[in-house]
Amino acid sequence: MPQQLFAVAPMMGRTDRHARRFLRLFSKDVILYTEMIHAQAILLAGKKRERMLGFSEAEQPVVLQLGGNNPEDLAKAAAIGAEFGYREINLNVGCPSQRVQNGGFGVRLMREPVRVQECVAAIFERTRLPVSIKCRIGVDDDSDYGFLERFVDTTQKACSHFIVHARIALLKGLNPKENRSVPPLRYSEVYRLKQAFPKLRITINGGICNTREVEHHLTRVDGVMIGRKAWCDPYLLARLQQGLYAPESTLPDRVRLLEEYLPYVADQLHRGIRLSSISRPLFGLFSRCAGGRQFRRHVSTWTQSPNAGIEVIQQAAERMRTAIQKEAEQSCSV
Repeated sequence: MPQQLFAVAPMMGRTDRHARRFLRLFSKDVILYTEMIHAQAILLAGKKRERMLGFSEAEQPVVLQLGGNNPEDLAKAAAIGAEFGYREINLNVGCPSQRVQNGGFGVRLMREPVRVQECVAAIFERTRLPVSIKCRIGVDDDSDYGFLERFVDTTQKACSHFIVHARIALLKGLNPKENRSVPPLRYSEVYRLKQAFPKLRITINGGICNTREVEHHLTRVDGVMIGRKAWCDPYLLARLQQGLYAPESTLPDRVRLLEEYLPYVADQLHRGIRLSSISRPLFGLFSRCAGGRQFRRHVSTWTQSPNAGIEVIQQAAERMRTAIQKEAEQSCSV
């Protein structure tokens, strides 16, 4: 794995193989994560396992995020992931959804640090891959810094990389979306965790939206994980790639990046995948650009047809190139 300065968070219904393939165009160094997949789902997938876990080498480095609470099942699922070529396994101990709560995993496991330790140890013993934990800073009334430190102190016996969403999770009264925004961010507690465990790798997550914020956090912790901002504005990854790894380089052309995605689109269409699925990651590409709204409308409208082909994206790309050139000409004439 390359030095993990920044990563894109696993997002249910978002970070599928199409999104990862598209996001990789913006940065060769960003760490990409799968959506959370329950260990039992992998074990019972049968012939559907390829569709669930398969990905292209062009997406690498990719981390497989698992959900579950049974050490043996998690170890078996992780071993299958290793066979598919994932570079690292991540255990989700931060998801607050009702379905996850009912299953006794996700953020509920923060109250069972010994079990978490057993799960991580079993995964590593079976795969010998790096294993990380994604967690919150607290759960409901267990919201003081001491709870977080005790959790990490116990689980560090099996894990050296913690990805910490700097909010508590409120399991009663808030839905998953609200849990991503309503509890206040407490970055200082993640910084404090790094000070308490200097040998651990600590990655911070939650509400991080621009390069300035990323650079600030990297003075206090080891890595930064970007959440839905990467979905809404994927070009942020290009800015981070330039700022963190290649400050002398020029930022890539957005339309050119879209055109670089076209061979993948053509391949997936040939495999029978509908254009509406392949095009979902594109909506934020021209965020705050001239013609961006028209681009989103064109793609959302014309990709819905079962017979929609690559020409829909080609037309959208050409329209955006024209709109951007027109804006540049107008700026020069002022």
